Amino acid sequence: MNSQHHDSTVVRSSNAVPKLLVSTGKVALFAVLMWAAAAAGEIPIPGTPVPITLQTFVVMLAGLTLSWREAGSSVALYLAAGAAGLPVFAGGASTMALFGPSAGFLLGFLPGVIVTAALKGRAPMRSRVLTALRYFGSSLIGCVVVVYAFGFAVQSALTGASLITVALASMGFVAGDLVKAAVASLACAGLSLIHRR
Repeated sequence: MNSQHHDSTVVRSSNAVPKLLVSTGKVALFAVLMWAAAAAGEIPIPGTPVPITLQTFVVMLAGLTLSWREAGSSVALYLAAGAAGLPVFAGGASTMALFGPSAGFLLGFLPGVIVTAALKGRAPMRSRVLTALRYFGSSLIGCVVVVYAFGFAVQSALTGASLITVALASMGFVAGDLVKAAVASLACAGLSLIHRR
């Protein structure tokens, strides 16, 4: 019995290392993708100092494909890189971006991606449409509602503008984020079902 217990412990330990490496790789990959999305360029929106980037799309993908711990860790790693002075934020910004108008949106990525990952569920549903709808709802709540709440609050506090003014000026983001959520949800629902088979 002791030998069997020892063998099973060794097997579990040997399996844990590859899983940890894969998980760490996923975290690092999405942190790099967030930097790449910021480096790909930005679209300025009149009336707000916060530009449109593809970062929200990457955050949605992270939330829909990773566990909440992995998704949260990838965003935390990305934010830590910027806080350490690496030019990983939009426009090549680093530490100061965490104290500027975009700070709330950047910081909101962390709770946003965790909420998205938690709401998406552990397994896809039998229907691709239902899975995509669940993913879409998760993305909207986590990566739009939660992120916007942080973004609006911090921008309002820093600029002195009212929350309503900040929200109205940021409505240009909504259409883009709806499209991002739809594309991410459809893609991830399809990938999940292929993997399941």
